Amino acid sequence: MKFRNAVLSAAGVLLFTAACFAQTTSIEGDVIGPDGKPMANVKCVVIDRKDIKGHYGPVKTDKKGHYFHAGLPIGTYKVSVVDESGKVLDSVDNVRSKLGDPLPVNFNLAANAAKMAARQKALESGQGLTKEEARDMTPEQRPAMEKEMEARKKELSKNKELMDAYNNGMTALQAKQYDQAVTSLTKASEIDPKQVAVWSYLAEANVGLAKSKTGPERDAALAKGLEAYQKALELKPDDAAAHNNYALALAQAKKTPEAQAELTKAAQLEPAKAGQYYYNLGAVLVNTGQTEPACDAFKKAIETDASYAEAQYQYGNCLFAKAQVSTDGKVTPVPGTAEAFQKYLELAPTGPNAEAAKGMLQAISASVDVKYANPAAQQKKGAKKGK
Repeated sequence: MKFRNAVLSAAGVLLFTAACFAQTTSIEGDVIGPDGKPMANVKCVVIDRKDIKGHYGPVKTDKKGHYFHAGLPIGTYKVSVVDESGKVLDSVDNVRSKLGDPLPVNFNLAANAAKMAARQKALESGQGLTKEEARDMTPEQRPAMEKEMEARKKELSKNKELMDAYNNGMTALQAKQYDQAVTSLTKASEIDPKQVAVWSYLAEANVGLAKSKTGPERDAALAKGLEAYQKALELKPDDAAAHNNYALALAQAKKTPEAQAELTKAAQLEPAKAGQYYYNLGAVLVNTGQTEPACDAFKKAIETDASYAEAQYQYGNCLFAKAQVSTDGKVTPVPGTAEAFQKYLELAPTGPNAEAAKGMLQAISASVDVKYANPAAQQKKGAKKGK
């Protein structure tokens, strides 16, 4: 009888351990955009696990700018807000999740921009950070920010005319007043053509301006943006982010081979982000109607990083578009279509495109075996068999 009780106790421990492994947590928050308004109904929040590899999102906000992501394993995360091209606008590092209520991680891009402007102004005057500004930062952020701002201050020199032009340009750029930003930053580039930051932001301003124009005006602004990126890369050729941003602008100009070459350089300079760089290229190509090159970019993304869930989903969409449909409605997909959607579901079973991926698999189920099995369910089933 004692032996039987011991066996039951051991079984209880195993069940308790399994339950602990199955415990998950959630992260939520509000996102305020650069204009001070909620970033509503946009996929703009990305969650990356830091203690082990894991990528979730982009998560879509609701009409009030609120986001919520459940089913996250307990661990340490980096939560970021990104724009439509995948560029990081703000992030919070070392977010340690826990059981219980959702962990709040909020973003206010407008407030951050105001703080950065105030800090930059303080440094320019030689006063440094105020006590209030320093107190608003974490012990890790404070020395890093002071170092960065001091380096930027030295980079831009003490030329007041240059600083005025640069600051006016940055203020306009943050407010998406691209015409004014281009004018001010162009002036700054003429005062000192050796400043990498000036050329980089001038390029961004011109590309932003191009999106608001059509015809020859759009082409002219985009061409100036490409030229500014070239100037920045001449000064700092080992900047992977600059190569990535230049590639996205080239893709917008429908210069696909050149964009692919720049992405290759970015991936070589920063291999850890190669998958993200190729995914960004694919997203821009899709948005500009370049379907076939977009498929190649998404394929390159998953070849570089097979665990990039969103790249798997987008690649599946590309392949699905090439399926043959017979007169009786039967869908014959090209090889790899179902596998891409299945891989997405394996990586992100509760991801934002999970239902869409399942729908795609159902649409082609008459042609291939596309039954999706929940890995957690399989694990439980295997544990029962082990008994």
